[in-house]
Amino acid sequence: MGEQELIRRNKRWSLNGMTALVTGGTRGIGHATVEELARFGAIVHTCSRNQIELDARLHEWKNKGFKVTGSVCDLSSREQREKLIETVTSIFQGKLNILINNAAIAFVKPTVDITAEDMSTVSSTNFESVFHLSQLAHPLFKASGNGSIVFISSVGGVRGIPSVSLYGAYKGAMNQLTKNLACEWAKDNIRTNTVAPWVIKTSMIKPFEVLSVGIKGRQ
Repeated sequence: MGEQELIRRNKRWSLNGMTALVTGGTRGIGHATVEELARFGAIVHTCSRNQIELDARLHEWKNKGFKVTGSVCDLSSREQREKLIETVTSIFQGKLNILINNAAIAFVKPTVDITAEDMSTVSSTNFESVFHLSQLAHPLFKASGNGSIVFISSVGGVRGIPSVSLYGAYKGAMNQLTKNLACEWAKDNIRTNTVAPWVIKTSMIKPFEVLSVGIKGRQ
C-alpha cells in the first residue's frame, strides 16, 4: 500500500490502541479482516487450526509492521475456545474491543445425505463457537467500555440455496443471534452486527464452484 493511501485512510478514521480477536484469520475473509484492522492501528489476535499456516501468516504480518499475534485453536472444541479467550485475556490485559466471528466450514450435500457427524461438526464450528465466544468475550467488552461483535454470516442464511441447507440453517441462526445480542447487550455499550457476503473466491468455496455456476444459470 502506498504512502498516500495510508494517509487517506488515517484521515478517515483510526483504530489505534483498539484490541481485536479475529477467528480463522489465516485465510480468505478472515485474513483480509486481520490486515484491514491492523492497517487502521488495531492490535489483533487471530487463530487457526494449522500451526504451519499460522506461523507463515504471523511472519508476513511482522514484516508489514502489523501488531498481530496468533494461537492454534480448533473452534469446534469448547475447551480450546476457553483456552483461546484465556490467551486473549492475558495478551490484552483483560480488555477486548472487537470480536470478528469469522471461522466456518461448509458441506455441499443434498439434505438427505447429511450425516449426524456432518451436523455435529457444522453446529459446533459455525454456531456453538460464535455463541460461546461471544459469552466468553462479554466481560472483556465490559472492561474495555466499548465493544463490537461482527458475525460473518452469508446470503445462504437468508436465501434458499440447493445443497447447503445445513450451512444456511446455522447462518440463519447466527443472524437471529445478532438481533438478540444487539438488544440484550446494548446497555453494556456492546454493538452487534452481521455481514452477509455472497460467494467470495477463497479456498473455502472450492466445493461451491459447480453449485454457484448452476445457480447463475438459473437466474
